[in-house]
Amino acid sequence: MGNAWWNLTLRFLLELAALLGLGMAGWSLSEGWWRWLLSLALPLIAAALWGTFAVPDDPSRSGRAPVPVPGAARLVLELVILFGGAAGIYLAGHAAAGIAMALLIALSYAFSLDRLGWLLRQ
Repeated sequence: MGNAWWNLTLRFLLELAALLGLGMAGWSLSEGWWRWLLSLALPLIAAALWGTFAVPDDPSRSGRAPVPVPGAARLVLELVILFGGAAGIYLAGHAAAGIAMALLIALSYAFSLDRLGWLLRQ
């Protein structure tokens, strides 16, 4: 799969931003001790899911799949986490940044059509 270096870099940064956005959502949408719990738990759970459920031999990753899943399931997981992070940023009061992130996610996937096709064939 011939993802350009810039798209791989963008994808990595979007993954990090998604974790941040999920933490921001946990913080801004709750109060008291729930605020602390959710702001830490949501990104940790997302990171664990991201690293655990994978398509075997995915060339965009290490190729390892601790818990093998079909490509469509992996794609749904990615979209939920990435757009969930963008929504978290939006809901935390940073609407422009949340919208910009959502547009960058769409752009990244638009330039990853070969990977999308591969995932959907698995």
